[in-house]
Amino acid sequence: MLTPSLVTLSADKSKAELRIIPNTHGPVSEDDINALLTQADFTMLFPIIPAINKAVSEVNALCGQTPGGHELFFTIAERKDGSVSISVSDDKMQASMKITSAWGGKDITLPDILNTLKTQKIKMGLSKPKIMALIQRLSILPPGETCEGIIASGKVAVNGEDAILTRKVALARERLLQPQEREDGSVDMRDLGSLITVKPNDVLMIKTPLTTGTPGFNIHGDVLQQIPGKDKSMEPGTGASFHPQDPNQLIATVPGQPVENRTGMQVDDILQIKDVDVRCGHVNFKGSILITGDVHEGMEVKASGDVTVMGFVESATIEAQGDVIVSKGVIGRLIKEHELSTKIKATGQICAQFVQYSQLEAQGNILVTKQLLHSHSTSGDTITVSDAQGKRGDLVGGIATAAKGIRAIAFGATASTKTELFCAMHQGELKQELKELDDSIKGMVVASLELEARLRKLPPKAEWQSDAGMIEQVKMMLEQKNQMDAERIKEEVEYTQHLNEVENYYNNYVIQAEKHIFINVEIHIGNAFNRTQREHGPCIAKNVNQEISFDYSNR
Repeated sequence: MLTPSLVTLSADKSKAELRIIPNTHGPVSEDDINALLTQADFTMLFPIIPAINKAVSEVNALCGQTPGGHELFFTIAERKDGSVSISVSDDKMQASMKITSAWGGKDITLPDILNTLKTQKIKMGLSKPKIMALIQRLSILPPGETCEGIIASGKVAVNGEDAILTRKVALARERLLQPQEREDGSVDMRDLGSLITVKPNDVLMIKTPLTTGTPGFNIHGDVLQQIPGKDKSMEPGTGASFHPQDPNQLIATVPGQPVENRTGMQVDDILQIKDVDVRCGHVNFKGSILITGDVHEGMEVKASGDVTVMGFVESATIEAQGDVIVSKGVIGRLIKEHELSTKIKATGQICAQFVQYSQLEAQGNILVTKQLLHSHSTSGDTITVSDAQGKRGDLVGGIATAAKGIRAIAFGATASTKTELFCAMHQGELKQELKELDDSIKGMVVASLELEARLRKLPPKAEWQSDAGMIEQVKMMLEQKNQMDAERIKEEVEYTQHLNEVENYYNNYVIQAEKHIFINVEIHIGNAFNRTQREHGPCIAKNVNQEISFDYSNR
């Protein structure tokens, strides 16, 4: 054990000095020297580990040697001020502070912290209470101990909400898909309730406007721009108008049948016919058509609104700028390879309970509640083959193509009927639109910079402020630049939305089987292809890295 008097304070009392004679006091260990620093005068000093190791090494090396009779001198501890360090997260949204207690020196104070924050350019989202709490903890920390905590947080930008159009009246397709319940609880499949009509001033649709959202910021004060919501146009069609006191409401101006179109609502005159056959002739009507019976072979029906058929459609043609709703079945036959006798085309949706050997083409959804057999179906949105309870709905044979996904209870059949499914085939077009937007934005940035350069090259204002022609020219340049900047911001928002759709394209648009996918079902999702070689249970087929992947996690 070493004599306590071997270590003393320096003249300025800032260091602990060790004076030791190897032959008298050696050999020594690190513990021996550290024990000297436990004395009251030295406990608050910071041990200088390299110096202590050097002292042990040199003393032990000289111990017993002739030079070991001379005194050696080492500075083994010193006063050390407290320290503060700031860590910034990779996304610059959080800053944490670590404070180290002083070893007999000066502790960190609030001005020290503020100077450090200024050096690190941290100026937003600071929490004074959290900073003060760390300083208070510092007062009870032993020398060299640390305390740490988050003292600044950025604010995430809040994106805007998209505009929403909410229809306030029922449509013909909803009436047909909801048969009326009798008093005894049974359902009358023939009684579909009263015809849906509206009268003047009835509210047809309400628009919830988009919200712009709020910008955010990081801890350095950089603004994080939000993405405004996407607007959705709501326009009155024939027989409808905006409410005089509320431009976000569409109201009926005439009595008739409400029809939803791609941009709003219209109110159609209603033509009611029992059967469309050779006695009636082809039907072409500006409005909506209600056929209480059947559409017979070879007949054509065209309407600027909805076409509703209470019975069957057999080997006929129907075209509607609204929806086509068939209460019972759509029946056709194969005329020759890839040509079917029944053709239905709708700008809106196509709804039916049963379809076979028919060609369906809808810009909106296609909904078949029971069976879609050996048909060619094309939808600009989704194809669904399922009843409301999700118990039955078979898509067997033919070709089904949907831009935004296909869902059925079962695809194919136990007899291995060839069934072709195409989904999410337009990512390439979206990528091209994305590239065109990117090129347009870059072009506007260059043009804006050129305008700025021209404005900077203008002579001093004092030389032209009385020149009316020059003033007008400058105004035009500034107006052009402002318009260009506004258009660029609009396209940047559109670019972000397109980019999000492209990146999530194959996650959003899938083929979903609620119960079965049988053998010999050809699945095309984008460029990915798979012909099933075995039966699959409930699953979702996706395009993962240009290969079809079956996800069974939703069983």
